[in-house]
Amino acid sequence: MAEMKRYIIERDIPGIGEMSVTELCGAARASNQALATIGSGIQWQHSYLAGDKTFCVYLADGEDSIRKHAELSGIPFSNVTEVPQIIDPLTANN
Repeated sequence: MAEMKRYIIERDIPGIGEMSVTELCGAARASNQALATIGSGIQWQHSYLAGDKTFCVYLADGEDSIRKHAELSGIPFSNVTEVPQIIDPLTANN
């Protein structure tokens, strides 16, 4: 199995921050179905919704898996950024 890397996927989706739980449920369902089709090379961690954008955190074996997910789910992305390092409050303890 290839090494999984963390990515932030930015999506421009007008009105996403105002969508109902029902609408969001449908988007999550489409994402989960695409993930099941692709298999073990990609995992959705969670997403942040803000205004007309989402910022989704994924683990993936590469950008090709992210592109395939967008194609299968029908949820396009505007930018993909690999996240090679994370800091948090516990970083101060090092």
